Amino acid sequence: MPIAGLPVLNFCQPCGPTKSSQNPLSLAPAPLPVVVLVLVLGRSSWRYERKSRRLLSPLVPLLSWQTASIFQPSTRTRGSTSTSTSTSTRMRGRNTISCRGSGIESWFPRFTMQQKSPKTAKSGKERSPGRPAVLVAAGIMLSRIAGLIRERALAHFLGTLPAADAFRAALRIPNFLQNLFGEGVLSASFIPVYSRLLASSDERDANHVASVVGSLLALLTSVLVILGIFSTPLMIDAIAPGFTGETRQLTIRLVQILFPGVGALVMSAWCLGILNSHGRFFLSYSAPVLWNLFIIAGLLLFGAKESLSNLVVSTAWCSVLGSFAQLLVQVPTVLRLTRRLRFSLDTASTHVRGVLINFVPVFISRGIVQLSAYIDNVLASLLPSGSVALLNCAQTIGLLPISLFGMSISAAELPAMSRALAGDEKVVRVELLKRLTAAMRRMAFFVIPAAMSFFAFGDTLAGLLYQSGRFTHIDTMYVWALLIGSGIGLVASTSGRLCSSAFYALRDTRTPLRFAIVRVVLTIVLGYLSAFPIPKLLHLDPSWGLAGLPASAGVAGWMEFLLLRRALRRRVGSFSVPGLLLLRLWSIAIFSAALAYPLKLLFTGHPVLAGFVVLPCYGLFYLSGAWYLRIPEADALIGRLRRRK
Repeated sequence: MPIAGLPVLNFCQPCGPTKSSQNPLSLAPAPLPVVVLVLVLGRSSWRYERKSRRLLSPLVPLLSWQTASIFQPSTRTRGSTSTSTSTSTRMRGRNTISCRGSGIESWFPRFTMQQKSPKTAKSGKERSPGRPAVLVAAGIMLSRIAGLIRERALAHFLGTLPAADAFRAALRIPNFLQNLFGEGVLSASFIPVYSRLLASSDERDANHVASVVGSLLALLTSVLVILGIFSTPLMIDAIAPGFTGETRQLTIRLVQILFPGVGALVMSAWCLGILNSHGRFFLSYSAPVLWNLFIIAGLLLFGAKESLSNLVVSTAWCSVLGSFAQLLVQVPTVLRLTRRLRFSLDTASTHVRGVLINFVPVFISRGIVQLSAYIDNVLASLLPSGSVALLNCAQTIGLLPISLFGMSISAAELPAMSRALAGDEKVVRVELLKRLTAAMRRMAFFVIPAAMSFFAFGDTLAGLLYQSGRFTHIDTMYVWALLIGSGIGLVASTSGRLCSSAFYALRDTRTPLRFAIVRVVLTIVLGYLSAFPIPKLLHLDPSWGLAGLPASAGVAGWMEFLLLRRALRRRVGSFSVPGLLLLRLWSIAIFSAALAYPLKLLFTGHPVLAGFVVLPCYGLFYLSGAWYLRIPEADALIGRLRRRK
């Protein structure tokens, strides 16, 4: 239903007259199968790790091409031969990832890495850069698919009603702390130091660093969880000042329930750092699937039985169980890899101090970026009811290309680049320049059609994922407007993440911090102007001010990327995507969208059918056009798909 003029519903009735129903921390019933699943996770994580490859095998031909050659662009055209196969065969030595013992050797490596000879800078550089990225991309794709299913379930049961606003706003605070202390910060501070210790075969110091970092994180997050539960009312006034009455009370209750899961999610990010450094990429990036499944299970079990207020409370408890499931599924593998972990707060080691020194600027940088998302949430809460839910729906779709084509590359390459830093600095910089140039081409090939799909088929995407139950066609049109704004900065956000990772590989965490501050300031100023004064000047409905939030973030993202690229060019030399290639890719994307657009009109009123027909046709038109114009990336992709048949 439309977010403007939405009636205020009395959705917070207590589930009964009992005393516990009035307690903000009262435990809603949890599904018995969900609890049983949590208890067996620690014992069965190795089965999850082995069997997951078979489940994802149909997706791997596309993923393996996208990432295996992401830093080695093919210059082959039709009719020519490529030496990449023979080169990769020669590279399979004692220090490379073993591919034996599996029925899909050419698609996935085994998840264990042989270490028969000491790891040196040379061996780290010889390791194929694409195969770890295959696992990262596969894990991210699986978790994102589960996330999209979760979002569709939330849209079906909650729509854009006030209960949906309360639940999505409540998730903001735990997610803020997870992102602040979790994966992004640890990737830039912990992984480079830990990976270099592993590369030098210094297992004792590596275990000490992992133990101290894990102990500090556990202690810090425990304190934050306790303080957060008791200070929730003050936080709600800060993150959602527009919430009043029953919506505010429900949000407070949900945040207090969700806070215990924060510690588990942060420790899950610590496990990710250890697993990535040891080459175990898939498990760490697919573990969030469990968190999504627990939320989906809660919605399905309680969706038809309870009121909206009780439904979101039950779902919040399922989210907490899912957080611990995400952690427990990684713990057995972490313990097998480290073996000598112990609780320690000894920060006297130079390696531990190096992690802490790098942690501070990255922590501030991540905090500033999270502040931008927080400001968007605050502004959305001041707009008509339903705005917070719609903003979250659009952000879920908008982050998918960034995760697949940005996060997978940077996450897989950071440990390898950190090991390579043990060699000659000039050689490292030359190698970094090559990787950046190749990665920018590959990202452009994938992200440009994704941005065009937001412009032309945003309603098709939103209808496919969300339009069901209480999520109406009008809500779908609002999400389309938000996706248009997200598409403005999609290329910049993906490329900016890559440039930031390059600075982290060069042990420079302060330069991305300075430019992140510029981005956040621009986002806040432009977001406020777009959400409030501009709609009034143009005599638009206030609800359309929501569309200005992602658009302003996109403009600020372009500014950050341009500053990062200029600073990085001064360090390693010039790198960029050729202008002619960008022109050709955008032309192909526009022409493909024009061809597929009439199909969307044929399936009006059938969002799911339209999504399954229009979007694949658009992708096929784009790939065919790129192949016809002899774009090397398209030719390599088609050739790889043919070899899989």
